[in-house]
Amino acid sequence: MLEVQDLGIRFGGLHAVKDVTASIPAGQITAIIGPNGAGKSTFFNLISGFYQPTSGRIQFAGEDITRLKTHEVVSRGIARTFQTTTIYRELSVLENAMIGHRVRTRAGLLDALLRTGRERQDVQGSRDGAMAALTRVGLAAQAHLPAGALTQEGQKRVGIAMALSSDPKLLLLDEPAAGMNPEETVNLMALIRELVAGGLTVALVEHKMSLVMGLADQILVLHHGQKIAQGTPAQVSRDPAVIEAYLGSHAHGGQMGQTTPAETTLQKGGAHA
Repeated sequence: MLEVQDLGIRFGGLHAVKDVTASIPAGQITAIIGPNGAGKSTFFNLISGFYQPTSGRIQFAGEDITRLKTHEVVSRGIARTFQTTTIYRELSVLENAMIGHRVRTRAGLLDALLRTGRERQDVQGSRDGAMAALTRVGLAAQAHLPAGALTQEGQKRVGIAMALSSDPKLLLLDEPAAGMNPEETVNLMALIRELVAGGLTVALVEHKMSLVMGLADQILVLHHGQKIAQGTPAQVSRDPAVIEAYLGSHAHGGQMGQTTPAETTLQKGGAHA
């Protein structure tokens, strides 16, 4: 579905992402992992149009989207969430989800000022699209509530609904389980599986290795902005370069100071990026 070729970006003299060639297959869950500062969120920012690459190419569904702006990328079918849940706490759950649908509307400022038929049609379309997204994330019954009144898990689901309401083909989740307890994390994993079973493709950046190893069909590993491995969880967990770069060698105690062998730790999902 999405392919990047020799993708890179420089900030001054620093290569935040360098020469990454990788793919995100349709209908699967791809996890992007790596140590802090590996370039994971920057990689997301590149493919979602928030950053313009200094080298390489991005193709989505056969179209070159390398130089498209963010709203153009969204209109092509790529939506994302952020590390920090970006919702409007004082607005209702439904109103938050409607915001995400506005990229699909046609009415302009004049339509809004004059309350034209096109504006009314777009508002109704946004409402319908938002309710469909809320139904997918299990929040239809809470649509009337202020978003800030929901639990942490509920607010995460609102953020996902905002992305889903733009009707994406590819959903990018940036640390979706951040701040969630184990039970909430399990619920989130179930939701992501349901979305993919419903036809969505998902790519996620995540620090909780239990989620990554239990959820991902494939894993892309970045280190110092470069790809060092891509494969199934089983393949990646045995890759010597991943064990050394991502978790640190056993001799050095591991990145997080583990005293158990790094490979075992990765397979069990017991370390953080």
